[in-house]
Amino acid sequence: MTFGYGFGFLLIISAAAVGVSLPFFIGFLFLHRIQGWLEKYPKKAAILRAAGEGNWFHQFKAVTLIRISPFPYIIYNYCAVATHVKYGPYILGSLIGMVPEIFVAIYTGILIQTLADASQEQHTLSAPQILLNVGGFLLTVVTTIVFTVYAKRQLKVLQGEELLLQ
Repeated sequence: MTFGYGFGFLLIISAAAVGVSLPFFIGFLFLHRIQGWLEKYPKKAAILRAAGEGNWFHQFKAVTLIRISPFPYIIYNYCAVATHVKYGPYILGSLIGMVPEIFVAIYTGILIQTLADASQEQHTLSAPQILLNVGGFLLTVVTTIVFTVYAKRQLKVLQGEELLLQ
């Protein structure tokens, strides 16, 4: 909100890179425990295991879809090591998968700042500004829903492929 889209995006994406890298490397310390958990819950872990299969591009695609979907980040951050995802596709897929959420967060902050400025007596929003803000918000909501539905469907396909391979 304070730094705008450009600089704010760079700050958030660099923090996200550190935030997903640390658990990935810490996961090496608990590798056997995490693998035990994945073996204990094979159906729930099928999506995670699918991310570790295949070539570099397949891993990248799976990680990106996991990040776009409503799958809990913290679980995947630690479990990625146990599924044998390489660091390259993991970090790149994570960062690209987080981009839509980052832009939603930045847009929401800027929208809140605009509305706060408009609530002051000296500043009002014109009709085009109101339409642009409402339209942008609706577009953001629709885009988020579309991305989430698409990611869930693609993850089901990956999960089905993983179950067929077992």
